[in-house]
Amino acid sequence: MYNKSFSYICSDMTTIQFSKYEGTGNDFILLNNLQGSYDFLTVALVKRLCDRKFGIGADGLILINSDESSDFYMDFFNSDGSKSFCGNGSRCAVQYTMSLGIHKGSTVFRAIDGIHKGKILGDNISIEMNDVSTIKEHKNDYVLDTGSPHYVQYNDDLSSENTIRKGKEIRFSESFLQEGINVNLLQVLAPDQIKITTYERGVEDETQSCGTGATACALVHDFVTHSAFNQIQVNVKGGVLSVSYKRGLKGQYSDIVLSGPANFIYNGTIKV
Repeated sequence: MYNKSFSYICSDMTTIQFSKYEGTGNDFILLNNLQGSYDFLTVALVKRLCDRKFGIGADGLILINSDESSDFYMDFFNSDGSKSFCGNGSRCAVQYTMSLGIHKGSTVFRAIDGIHKGKILGDNISIEMNDVSTIKEHKNDYVLDTGSPHYVQYNDDLSSENTIRKGKEIRFSESFLQEGINVNLLQVLAPDQIKITTYERGVEDETQSCGTGATACALVHDFVTHSAFNQIQVNVKGGVLSVSYKRGLKGQYSDIVLSGPANFIYNGTIKV
């Protein structure tokens, strides 16, 4: 049987055992840190491990830490070492932690933005997102926070060239330069179906998918169209996600659930 396991040897120093997962093309390094084995990780080391030329390569790195108030704490790092919440990373973490025996398919975990619930049903992994209290209009576009800040623009040109150009233009504009913001371009396919692309801060490039971005775009689409739906299919370059929600007062949403696949890629070791 083929064993999906690889070894990256840099020097005879500390060995890190990791797993790679992907969620609709968003890829992550996951480390079992329940015993504090990787508490020594620094921002520089996270950046090195996520580097696609000199490291393992990933959009982000996730430490699975022990937590007194939940099943585990998901400590997420973007590839530049900065921290945020990550929807697709969370779904991968739910799948990974089941493989560790932490839960049997239903879990409660904590992240930088608070408590979340996760559930595995076959190939579908869903997580409950935090409520959204407001959607702000900004120069005919929209800004909201779905665990990470997002700028959403309706745009029919979803090419990588336009996504990166628009993404950099908005993310490094005076309004968002200091804190940074993720930029999504949104195209309408049907009343309950959209297609999006994402330029992610922290990665500073287009990614194949973004869970918090898919959530943001689904809510903006409902907010703008006053749709009769409570679930939107979101097509990303890496696959298909689903966002369900309960609509409240204008710009307010609760019971938000992000769903989609999350897949194991391989296990490996790297010496650092």
